[in-house]
Amino acid sequence: MSYIERIILNCLKQLNGERTIYSIYHLLKGKKTSQTIQDAHLFKLTHYFGVYQWFTRADLEAVIKNLIGNEWITSCAEQRFRLTKTGEDILLQVSDQYPVPIYLNGFKYHQMDSKLWKRLSLLVQVISNLVNKETHYIPIQKNKETHSWLKSFLRRTKLQRNLLASTLYSELVDCFKTADHLDPSILIFRLTGYNRIGQTSQQTAEMLKMDFARYHLEFLNILHFLIEQVTTNKNRFPLLNSILEHKGQHIVMTNSSYRTYELLGKGYSIEEIAKYRRLQKSTIEDHIVEIALNIDDFSIDAYIDKQNQDRILLAAKQTASKQLKLIRSEISSVNYFEIRLVLAKYGGK
Repeated sequence: MSYIERIILNCLKQLNGERTIYSIYHLLKGKKTSQTIQDAHLFKLTHYFGVYQWFTRADLEAVIKNLIGNEWITSCAEQRFRLTKTGEDILLQVSDQYPVPIYLNGFKYHQMDSKLWKRLSLLVQVISNLVNKETHYIPIQKNKETHSWLKSFLRRTKLQRNLLASTLYSELVDCFKTADHLDPSILIFRLTGYNRIGQTSQQTAEMLKMDFARYHLEFLNILHFLIEQVTTNKNRFPLLNSILEHKGQHIVMTNSSYRTYELLGKGYSIEEIAKYRRLQKSTIEDHIVEIALNIDDFSIDAYIDKQNQDRILLAAKQTASKQLKLIRSEISSVNYFEIRLVLAKYGGK
C-alpha cells in the first residue's frame, strides 16, 4: 500500500459512506467552502486539511480504483464507499506502522506553514552567506513578498550577523529538543547555505527512503510543530517568533462568513444580515454554522435552546451518523439548520 492510499483509506473510514470521494479531494486541497470546512470538523479530519495541494482528481480516482481492485473498499452509493473487513484490517496494520504525524494540523496551520518555510529557508541562506562574507549567490526563494519581509527584518533586528546566526541556531536546537518522535533532518536537508545547496523535497524523500506522500506530511509535521511551539512560547523563542509574526487566533473561514460574524457581533439578526448583504437567509445560516466551527466561544443558544441541543446530540449518537436526514427523522421538531449548527459546535467532540 502506498502512503497516499493509506491516507485515502483513513478518510473513507471516517466518512463511512456519508460523503462522496470528492469531499476527500476538497479536504486535501484545503478548499475554503462551508461544506468542506464543516466536514473536516464533523468527521475529525482537520489534520489533513490542505496538506496535499498537488493532489488531483485523477490521482484520487486512481487511488480509489486500486482500493477497489484490492477489495479494501466496497461501493455503498454513487461515489461513496465503505471499508471491507480486509480494508479495516490492513488500515489498522499500516496505521500502527506509519501513524499520522502527531503535530500535523492542516486546518489550523496550512496557511502559515508555507510562509514560515519561505522565510526561514531564505533567512538561513542569507545569514550563512553574510557570516562567510559571500555576496554572490542566487536566493533560494523567488517570492517578492518573502524578499521584502527579509529586508525589513534585517533592518529592524538589533543583532550583529554572527549573533543573529548563533541565536537562530540556538533557538532551533532548543525547540527541537522538546519534540517527541521528530527527525529534524527532514527539514535540515532542505536548507541552503554558504557553499551548500539544499535538497529538493523529492531528493530528501529518496535520501531518507520515504514514500514522497509520507515525506511531505512529515515535513509539514515539523513546520506545524515549530509554529505550535513558537506561538505558545514567544518569550523562549523571540527570534523565531519574529520570523513567524503570528498575530491572534488563526481562523480558517471564508471571507463572506467572517463578514457575517462581524455583523452578528454588532447585534444584527439573521434576517437583517440577509437583507443588508442581499443574500439568502440560508446562506447566512451556512455562515453561522461555519462560525460555530471556528470560534470556540461563539454561543449557539440564541438559535436553538439547550434542550433541543441535547436531543440532537443524543440522536446523532444513537444513529451513529452525521447524516442530517437520519437525525431529523428522530427529532421532527428541529430543522436542518439547527441540526447542522449543533453538530458544528459539539459534533466533533
